Amino acid sequence: MPSRLEEKVVTPQVLREWALPDPQGDKKARGTVLVVGGSRFNPGAALLAGVAALRAGAGRLQLAVAADAAVPLSIAVPEAKVIGLPDDDDRVPDELLELAADADVIAIGPGLDDIGHTTVLMRETLGAAAAGAGVVLDAYALGALSKDASLLPQKRAVLTPNITEAEHLLGRDPGGDLAAAARDLAERYHAVVSLYGHIAEPGGGAWREESADAGLGTSGSGDARAGIVAGLLGRGADPAQAACWAAFAHAVSGQRLAPKWGRTGFMARELVDEVAYTIATV
Repeated sequence: MPSRLEEKVVTPQVLREWALPDPQGDKKARGTVLVVGGSRFNPGAALLAGVAALRAGAGRLQLAVAADAAVPLSIAVPEAKVIGLPDDDDRVPDELLELAADADVIAIGPGLDDIGHTTVLMRETLGAAAAGAGVVLDAYALGALSKDASLLPQKRAVLTPNITEAEHLLGRDPGGDLAAAARDLAERYHAVVSLYGHIAEPGGGAWREESADAGLGTSGSGDARAGIVAGLLGRGADPAQAACWAAFAHAVSGQRLAPKWGRTGFMARELVDEVAYTIATV
């Protein structure tokens, strides 16, 4: 493990030596991922995260999204069980709590757009989840966490902030040293942090993924990355391993698309379709 003062570069060789679990048996052996997100006006974010989780190797997918989006998403992603969430901020359906209690991994945030609603969803959903469940927090879930760190009781967790979200979580501008910012966040929230290619875990482990290019800065890209992390956690990876593999798979999937679309012409949905092949050919 690298010291607190250095980052280990994530390369194919490093990943091959840190091989992902290869579960045997049926789909349950590869984990059940529950994605909680997809507001009325942004349901596609949950779709991207969920399909990315499946492409990364998760066995079962469940989506909890705005009620208006539930039926369309159940058709768009026939592999998933989809439930609708009421617009009332104070109500969390029992069905969601039941799914949370049985999920191996819960990803919260993709497509949510109201901090109050997100806070309620996090408190109730993660409160119902097992202590050992994997958790991925993205987007508005990170904003909620910045206001109340107790919303994340699980220790097997990965945070995937962008620069703005990192600023909220830190309470300051992260500045130019993103490696240091990632380490500070990991210690503060007792979770693995993946911040623009810089991955840090509590206790000092730190890694750097160097394959990313400008094309990853596209709408929905972060949702896809959060889903990849969730899928890898589902198949049994530990949080730091999942974050490192996901950062590499996300970046190299973009590299694979560049010859066809150029550095900045591909879309997040196309990134998702490359993930399984990228992971399989490391």
